[in-house]
Amino acid sequence: MHDMLADPIQASAAEAPVEADGARVRLSRARPGDRGVIVEVAAASHPGDHGVHAEELHRRLLEFGFVEGAHVEVLHEGAIRRDPIAVRLDDMRVALRRRDADDVWVRLEPK
Repeated sequence: MHDMLADPIQASAAEAPVEADGARVRLSRARPGDRGVIVEVAAASHPGDHGVHAEELHRRLLEFGFVEGAHVEVLHEGAIRRDPIAVRLDDMRVALRRRDADDVWVRLEPK
């Protein structure tokens, strides 16, 4: 865990703050209060970076309920590097690592 804190945060154009409502964005880029609908779950953004194979991560996300058409709202972000994030997923609350949320694509609702 300590080496996670030692890694510098690298910002790229793909990680710019979410500004456009209705845009298709990674769940990891959404902020508290953002709401939307899941449009895709594609566990291949960081092969080998999750501690499990992409197929296993994809299966786990689906089992938690991260499926196309599910409504999601970002409720909270962790204090350290905004990780983990807490989301309302239809009728339940789920916490997941930001790097795993990177594999869930959401169409945000207008604010």
